[in-house]
Amino acid sequence: MSAPLLVLVGPPASGKTTVGTAVATALGAPFRDTDTDVEAVAGTTVADLFISYGEPHFRAMEEQAVARALAEHAGVLALGGGAVLSAASRQLLVAYGRDGGTVVHLDVDLPSAAKRAGLARDRPILGVNPRAMLRTLLEQRAPLYAEVATVVVSTGGRDPQDVVAEVLAALPAGADR
Repeated sequence: MSAPLLVLVGPPASGKTTVGTAVATALGAPFRDTDTDVEAVAGTTVADLFISYGEPHFRAMEEQAVARALAEHAGVLALGGGAVLSAASRQLLVAYGRDGGTVVHLDVDLPSAAKRAGLARDRPILGVNPRAMLRTLLEQRAPLYAEVATVVVSTGGRDPQDVVAEVLAALPAGADR
C-alpha cells in the first residue's frame, strides 16, 4: 500500500490533466486520472456512463475509483471534477492531507473555465447550457474543494508552466524530486 505524491482536485476545465501530467513528468512519477480508471472498469466513456446509466451510477463507480487510487497509486493523482461530491471521498482526502499528503485545489474562474471547456461533448455534466452549468458547479463545489485542499492554486488566465511550478513548490521538502 502506498500514497500519491499529490492529489489534484478542481472543477472541469481547471487544468487537472494538463497540470497533473506535467507535474508527474517533472517528478519522474506516473500520472493517474480516476475518470480514466472508471472508463477502464466500465468499458465505456464517462459521457456514455452518464447517458446510459445516469449520474448516480457513475458517482458510485467514481467513489470506488478514488478509494482504490488513494490506496495504491504512488504518483500524481487527478480526480474527476465531481469526486468531492462524495462524503466518503472527501473523508479519505481529508485524512490523506492530515497524514501529510498534498491535495491541490486547482481553482479556476468562470471565464477561463468556459473558454477551456468550450462545448465539449466529453463533459456530460455541463449539459445543454455549459456556461450556466459551469457557474453553478463552481459555486456549489467551491466549499467542497476547500474542505479537502491543503493548497489552492489559481489556474485562470495563467500559463500552464507557471501553474506547474507553483504546484511543485507546494510539495513538502523531500517529495520525490
